[in-house]
Amino acid sequence: MAQQALRPNTAGSLFATDGKPHPLQDTLMAVTLVLGVLAFITGFFPGLHLLASWAGVIGLVVGAYGQWISVTTRERFGLIVGLGASGVGFMLGMANGGLFGGLIG
Repeated sequence: MAQQALRPNTAGSLFATDGKPHPLQDTLMAVTLVLGVLAFITGFFPGLHLLASWAGVIGLVVGAYGQWISVTTRERFGLIVGLGASGVGFMLGMANGGLFGGLIG
């Protein structure tokens, strides 16, 4: 019983971790978040539709792979936020001209 009192309760924490390093998963989470923010912000500017749509697509692919290999809740939380921002940025970029708008034809 004394051992349980000394152990911190991280099972209910949003940012629960297992105490082990996960460099690949953390890198994928960071890349997904950066690409998601980039896609989301540039999606509001019609002239930056190429950047928004490509950053969104790459963010979605990287985030999906990160979700597949993620280990902790903290990683999954960051990946979901990045995936959501990437998806919104991708859709805004597609609405403003798409992946190749103005380059072909």
